[in-house]
Amino acid sequence: MPYDVNCPFCNPQKDIEQNIVFENKTSYFLQHNKQQDVLEGCGLIVPKKHHANAFELTNEEWNDTYELLQNAKKYLDEKYSPDGYTLGWNVGEVSNQSIFHSHLHIIPRFNDEPLAGKGVRYWLKQPENKREKLLSR
Repeated sequence: MPYDVNCPFCNPQKDIEQNIVFENKTSYFLQHNKQQDVLEGCGLIVPKKHHANAFELTNEEWNDTYELLQNAKKYLDEKYSPDGYTLGWNVGEVSNQSIFHSHLHIIPRFNDEPLAGKGVRYWLKQPENKREKLLSR
């Protein structure tokens, strides 16, 4: 199984702040203690095999990701009772991927958040994000 000794997701047990909430054959659902103070209940689904991004996942890993996503929703609904969710993959530095091991963000959202109602598209649609020169096709 491909493995990167410097990757925090290849061996999640090395980080004492990182918790494997549950897992299946190919993937983990992880939560990190340091992120829970702002993003209450947030977690990641991470394949055990090192892949740089979601485009490299196998069919089995996609199916196992789906299984963990359903389990995570049930777990988070029971523990935190969120009003919604933001789900997302970052692929490449330009998308803000900082750990180059594929991972799906699962972020519970709550009506009483200061930024409730604003998701990924809100940030992308800001005028300061407009490209100066659009490429012609």
